[in-house]
Amino acid sequence: MPPRTCLCGLPAPYQDCCGRLHRGEAAATTAEQLMRSRFSAFGVGDEAYLLRTWHPSDRPARLGLDKRVKWVRLEILETTGGSVIHTEGTVRFRAHYLDRGKPGEMEEHSRFVRLDGRWVYAGAL
Repeated sequence: MPPRTCLCGLPAPYQDCCGRLHRGEAAATTAEQLMRSRFSAFGVGDEAYLLRTWHPSDRPARLGLDKRVKWVRLEILETTGGSVIHTEGTVRFRAHYLDRGKPGEMEEHSRFVRLDGRWVYAGAL
């Protein structure tokens, strides 16, 4: 069952926020929105969305998400470019999780590009 409040950190219900993107009813308009929706996809276990929003040049065949890891909070630390007028952008973020009940975090500086008019994840810098 999807969470009530969206995991991406914005004050909106999941169904109206990242859920729309996961269901294919909307597309991310900025690199940051795609980053937030990808974090939420990790949180709800939506491997298909993660693969769909990954640049095909380095997209894995499958992810095999670890169900013991619970993604709980996202912090956006910095963004460059990635707006509705850009074709590239970066998002530096910190993702908080619980791994078998133990808290942890990971930080990444991600690159995003527009491919056929849609934002996709193009890897870590």
